[in-house]
Amino acid sequence: MEQEIKKKQRSIEAVVNIYTSFNNTIVHVTDMAGKTITKITGGLITKHSRLKANPTIAMFIAKKVAENIKDSGINSLYVRIRAQTGSPAPGPGAHAVIKSMSREGFKIVNILDTTRIPRGGPKKKGGRRGRRP
Repeated sequence: MEQEIKKKQRSIEAVVNIYTSFNNTIVHVTDMAGKTITKITGGLITKHSRLKANPTIAMFIAKKVAENIKDSGINSLYVRIRAQTGSPAPGPGAHAVIKSMSREGFKIVNILDTTRIPRGGPKKKGGRRGRRP
């Protein structure tokens, strides 16, 4: 009686940092310690500046990232999305990257929004009574 012993596939995790503005999409994958595994931007995929933030280009970015990290044996991802500071929503590429990564077979453990929020900032121009003509 032979029993097949199934090896438990080890879950190797990574952090996917997605920065999306309305001008570009940057995907930076690090291990859990913070060491860079791969970094792909919209400019590496297309030569047209106007298309760098396009969801279609974001899908190609995700495909290239998936090729690079599958070699490392990574199968679980923590996703951090960051938009431009003060922006109400992330750019058009964020959703496309996450969707493409899940289609490539990666398990998405967590999605976190790490957009920075301005609190006060530098002093406004003009005196106490404002700018006068």
